[in-house]
Formats: sequence, structure tokens, C-alpha cells
Amino acid sequence: MYFADEPEHIAQLRATLRRFVADELPPELARDCDREHRFPRDVFARLAALGVCGLTIDASHGGQGRDLVAAVAVIEELCRRGAFLAGPFIHCAFYGGVNISENGDETQKRELLPRLARGELLFAYGLSEPDVGGDLASVTTTARLTADGERVVLNGCKRWCTGADFADYIYCLVRSDEEQPRYRNLSFVLVPPSAPGVTIQPIEHGNLRYTLSSDVVFDDVEIPAANIVGGRARWNDGWRMLAGPALDVEKIEITAVTFGIAQAAVEEAWRYAQERRQFGKPISGHQAVRHALVDARTRLEACRHMLYHGAWLAQQGRACSVETSMAKLFVADTAVEIALICQRVMGAYGLSGDFAMERHVRDLLGMPIVGGSSNMQKNNIANRLKLAE
Repeated sequence: MYFADEPEHIAQLRATLRRFVADELPPELARDCDREHRFPRDVFARLAALGVCGLTIDASHGGQGRDLVAAVAVIEELCRRGAFLAGPFIHCAFYGGVNISENGDETQKRELLPRLARGELLFAYGLSEPDVGGDLASVTTTARLTADGERVVLNGCKRWCTGADFADYIYCLVRSDEEQPRYRNLSFVLVPPSAPGVTIQPIEHGNLRYTLSSDVVFDDVEIPAANIVGGRARWNDGWRMLAGPALDVEKIEITAVTFGIAQAAVEEAWRYAQERRQFGKPISGHQAVRHALVDARTRLEACRHMLYHGAWLAQQGRACSVETSMAKLFVADTAVEIALICQRVMGAYGLSGDFAMERHVRDLLGMPIVGGSSNMQKNNIANRLKLAE
């Protein structure tokens, strides 16, 4: 694992994706998508046709075979043009493919995974609530079984439910038992946003604008009991699903987004500095700029090692809660530093909508917050390493 060459199939995958992005997602289209809070659905369909959505799904269920390192490389390459294809890829391959592979019952795997592998289904997360962020065990959205046990009735509200406007299912964390103790009173259910009683209210936001985030309100929403993730046997077992291996993969996935965008920022500033001339030479010839760019690239390389070490551990099935939290923490915080360095190199042009740098900075400023904040990662690391309180 240490210092090994990248596997040939991943190198080939990168080359394919770079050609695809160059041909299918030009900078002008990325700017339009950012301005309009959307992703190009037709381009995503062509991306899915390459088979990449199956990289988190076993071949027995129609996937390419679980290869988390390759899936992370997909996110990295796509994010070099922003989140406009990486976003829906994650909603399919990770929110859907990883969670159903890890937690679904056999019927759910048989019915959903082949479609996820083909890129035909997209999931959204329904985790946070207006008064619940990091403390997810305190969710107040309720779910109860009907008297005949055939249906589940939901009431409550989810916040920051990104993708609810386009998802086929919301992968929704609910409080499913008023009598059981904390951590043993939670379940996951699959909620179609089109179900009667579901109301979606978009929330304006400044980063990762491949779609709007949303409030989602459930008012006596009824879904089949078959939509309980893992089946009836996993009712009230939601905390183990949330805090299990899928959480480590979630931290790696959002870290890959961060790394890919940070890499794009470094590449743009590096290129600009060699083209922009002041005082008779490229600004890359001035020591202050040279040192700034080298600092950014060095930090980027450290991020690369943290990210792919965590991805490799997760792929091997090793315990990696500490390493994935460290990767999420380090890469998110370091990427903000990288973004600001690169923006300063570009001066006023780093604030202009004519360059991607302005978007990169907006996207990266939010990364210490989304997907588990940096402070939450520090808490997790300290607890896992048994630091005395």
C-alpha cells in the first residue's frame, strides 16, 4: 500500500473521466449549472453509462464489484470541474449503493442495487433537522407502524436535505420508538419525495450548487413497511446503521469532493501565474508567488495521502473510524487554506465569475462544516483514542 503505483485500472479510469469531463462538461456549462443550482441530467446519464455507479456495488447485484478507491478517484476527477457530476454520482453510488449494500435486506438489494448500478436511482439524505445537527441521536421526526404492521407513518421535518428535489428516495433517519432508550429507538426508512404529505421547501446556499438544499416536511406520510431499511428485523437498529462502516465511507466520500476541488484551485492558480505577466516576467517568477504556490501544492499532496490512506483502509474492511475522521478534518481545514492562497495569487481575477476560482473558494469554505464538522471529527478522534475527559 505504501508508495505503490496506482493500479492500472484506476489510471485508465482517470484518463477516461478526464476526456469525458473535457468533452461533456465545459467550463461554460459548469458556470451555468452553478448559477442555476442544477446538474446536467443528460450528461450524468452518459456518465452512468460508463458503469461508474456500480463501483460501490457487488457484481452479484449488477455492479462492477466494490472498489472504494476507484470510486473515490471518480469523485476526485469529476470535482476538478466542480460538484455538478460528482454530486449526483455520490447520491447514486454512495447514498444509495453503499447504504443499501451495507444495510438493505435481500429484497431491497435485489430490487434497488441493479438500478443504482446503472445510475437509474438517486438517493438523498434525511438526517439533520431544524434543531438537530451533529447530535443525530436526538432526531424528532417520528415513524410509527400502523396497527396491521403493513405501513409506516412519518411526521416531522428534515433540514439540509440536499437532492430532495431530484431524488427517488430520501434515506431518512427517524425516531421509531418512544419507549426504547437513546440509540435503540432509531430506524432508517426510504421515503419517496412524491409521497402524499411530503412538502419540499428549497434553501438558498452558497456552495456545492449542483442543486438546492431543502427543508422536507412530513405530514402523516404513509410508506410501505417494506421501505424500512433492512426490513422489519432492523426496526430500531438505525444507530448501528448510521455509525457503522457506511459512516467511514461517507467521510471519505465528502473528503474526496474537497480534495478534487482543492486540486482544481491549485491547477488554476498554477496556470494563471505562468500566464499573467507583471514587471516584465510571469508572476510565477516572483518569489512570493512561487512560495505561495509551492505551499499550496505541498499541502495538497499531504491531503492526497490522507484521503487515499482512508479509502484503502475502508476498501480492505479494516477499522478506520479514526483515520477517516482525521482525513475529513485535515483535508477540509487544509483545503480552505489552499483555496485562499490560490485566490490571492490570482488577485482580483480570483473574485471574478469569469474564472472558476471564485466558485472553488465558495465550495471549499463550507467543507469544514458539511458531512460532519471539523469539531465533530475532533470529538470522534479523541473519543476513539480514549483521551481522558
